[in-house]
Amino acid sequence: MDEALTTRPRDVNPWYSLWALLIGFFMILVDATIVPVANPAIMSSLGADYPAVIWVTSAYLLAYAAPLLVCGRLGDRYGPKNIYILGLAVFTVASLWCGLSDSVGMLIAARVLQGVGAALLTPQTLSLITRIFPAHRRGVAMSVWGATAGVATLIGPLLGGVLVEQLGWQWIFIVNVPVGVMGLLVALWLVPVLPVHEQRFDIPGVLLSATGMFLVVFALQEGQARDWAPWIWAVVAVGIAVMAVFFWWQSVTTGEPLIPLRIFGDRDFTMSSFGVATIGFVATAMIVPLMFFAQAVCGLTPTQAALLTAPMAVATGVLAPWVGRIVDRAHPRSVLGFGFSVMAIGLTWLSIEMTPVTPIWRLVLPMTAVGVAMAFIWSPLAATGTRNISAQLAGAGSGVYNTTRQVGSALGSAGIAAFMVSRLSAELPGVADAALPAEGAVTELPEFLHAPFAAAMSQAMLLPAFVALFGVVIALFLVGFDGSREAYRLGALPAQTGAGQQDGQGGEFFDDEYDDDEYVEFVIDRDDLEPTATDRLSAGVEQRG
Repeated sequence: MDEALTTRPRDVNPWYSLWALLIGFFMILVDATIVPVANPAIMSSLGADYPAVIWVTSAYLLAYAAPLLVCGRLGDRYGPKNIYILGLAVFTVASLWCGLSDSVGMLIAARVLQGVGAALLTPQTLSLITRIFPAHRRGVAMSVWGATAGVATLIGPLLGGVLVEQLGWQWIFIVNVPVGVMGLLVALWLVPVLPVHEQRFDIPGVLLSATGMFLVVFALQEGQARDWAPWIWAVVAVGIAVMAVFFWWQSVTTGEPLIPLRIFGDRDFTMSSFGVATIGFVATAMIVPLMFFAQAVCGLTPTQAALLTAPMAVATGVLAPWVGRIVDRAHPRSVLGFGFSVMAIGLTWLSIEMTPVTPIWRLVLPMTAVGVAMAFIWSPLAATGTRNISAQLAGAGSGVYNTTRQVGSALGSAGIAAFMVSRLSAELPGVADAALPAEGAVTELPEFLHAPFAAAMSQAMLLPAFVALFGVVIALFLVGFDGSREAYRLGALPAQTGAGQQDGQGGEFFDDEYDDDEYVEFVIDRDDLEPTATDRLSAGVEQRG
């Protein structure tokens, strides 16, 4: 293979590459949450009914979630930089199309294209971080990546409210165009070209995974709107069955599978995938009852209600670098256990405070606690899950990790909607059907309805608080630094090979030119290599040290 394709340019700081990647990553995550605020304006401008405008969001999420497994593997095959740039270009063009749409049908079609661009882009960010940062320095990088994911999902509603009120709904899409162009130029300049893994594409695996994911996510999104009709449950069952066939095929195919199942042999990766599904559920579910409470009981506008998420975003962003350093040194079990525990406590506290007589400032305190919890969850999960993933499987691992996050978010959306309807029916019969369909245009209720409505929203908040406890259990099963793969520090090995250069035996050298240690880390995959004399010598030296 051409040397230019196997070595990262030595004059490119990996931190510059990270910031370049985060431009596109932040943009697509904001776009996932920015549209619901604009739903009333879109309905009025395009003359659409409520089911049609809901599909403006649903189409994007479906096109985003369904191909994630495939897109992760595309990065392994064609290079993560190439697929990242393709995804960002598709997303930017689709954003312009969205802003110029003059019918709801055209807008939905453009949103599908946006979702495809987001699916191409997202797995490459995690894959590139895994490969350009050595494992012992990856925690801080992952903390920035994780904080970006957390902050973006919180800023989306706030930014959407400002743009819709000041410029019109079209600008929630048009604003992506200059940002996307800038992101493309910076990525072309700063993101390194990394080695690719020659492989034949698993076509049956592609079809099975995309079909199964589409059916599952579609049913979860449409379940509440269709009153969980029997056909919705049938679609869920068929989707799960297709995914089961997909995993069976991955285990028996004689070619190279789309998702090598040996990746799940790393317990930390498997547990982190369950963990990110859990936090995806919690982060999605907690926002919905909070926004209803803030608007229907407290009388806030959508923009003012979105400002309640600011303490979370600030706390997460401020703590992210500090938590990243902890992740590089401490066992993930304690870090993640603390994060999920604080999350459960913070949401329970918020539930208690959600009463008609609570002043707004008292909501800020538990929201800040939730932001602290997110700082101790997002990045530690990503760092722990990818610590042992080899370069050849970085794209596949990223695809699985991001897919489980999206499925968790879809479950959170479906679960909280169903639970809110249940609690409203119990506390305020007849209001559930009237209030929930108009999420984007909630108006303040009469004062005599404040107490029962607030009680229903308070009870609904206990669902994500309970689910957060599963994260505490997941943290208990993390292996941490005692996994099946080990990182050996081979003295003062010269850094002449270049970062990311393959050693010819399945390992990968990382250039520590930008780290404060003066050694090169050589990662050895115990699944692929038999112990050598060097391995045994290095292990003995490390044990004696």
